[in-house]
Amino acid sequence: MSAPEEALDTTERARRRRRRRRRERGEPPRGLYLLPHLLTTANLFFGFYAVVQAFGERPDRAALGIVLAAVCDALDGRVARMARSTSRFGMEYDSIADTVSFGVAPAMLALSAGNLAVLGRTGWVMAFLFTACAALRLARFNVAPSRYAGRFEGLPSPAAAGMVAATQWFVSFLREQGISFTVPEAVVAAGTALLGLLMVSQIPYRSFKEVDLRHSYGTLVVVVIAAAVMVQELKVSLFAVGGAYVLLGPVEYCWRKLAGRPLEEDHPQAQAPPEPSRG
Repeated sequence: MSAPEEALDTTERARRRRRRRRRERGEPPRGLYLLPHLLTTANLFFGFYAVVQAFGERPDRAALGIVLAAVCDALDGRVARMARSTSRFGMEYDSIADTVSFGVAPAMLALSAGNLAVLGRTGWVMAFLFTACAALRLARFNVAPSRYAGRFEGLPSPAAAGMVAATQWFVSFLREQGISFTVPEAVVAAGTALLGLLMVSQIPYRSFKEVDLRHSYGTLVVVVIAAAVMVQELKVSLFAVGGAYVLLGPVEYCWRKLAGRPLEEDHPQAQAPPEPSRG
């Protein structure tokens, strides 16, 4: 065997030993470590795409970009935990991507499709308020986990952005059905600002992370049926589900206040660090 061939054989044996050690330790293949970052990058791309489409006066495409960004955001954290590649870098990168996709893009969509420019400075301020609140919401999530188990503190930014996108799709659906109407710019501005304020509020929102689809057959059946119903007319279903979720937090919060049944807060020292790519 020549010297180059012997060196190559030695390198290959060393590589195999490293793979064997990783398998013995239960570590996933190294390629999986990149997948969460690729999903976060896809999230950022779809947010950028939504901004471009909003400026190009193609609001339905902008809404699609926001929805696809939310899908990527929902996946990257789970993939990171499966690949055991959660890191501070991943959390910070995800927050930057989320600020674009769920802070800037929805505000630009509301500003363009809602024609907020006619309100002058007020329209710009209401759109910027949404962006600022989304950035504050993400920053708070990174440094301070929710005080309540199984809850987000404040409306999650993907849900707020998804509500803007779902509203745009719902309005388009109604117009496709021949229902012609105009939403007053002041209503759009107020709704956008309200979503922003809900993000930085202390109202608890259910996270549904405790839902176990692997060991609960009944829950799995309900989810499958709900998904089948939603795809029948996605533009209507997303608006209905999104609106119900946005209202659920304040309604439950007020009910608990009136009924004297406040949520039990977690002990500060028992709180786990925030998971990457959520918020």
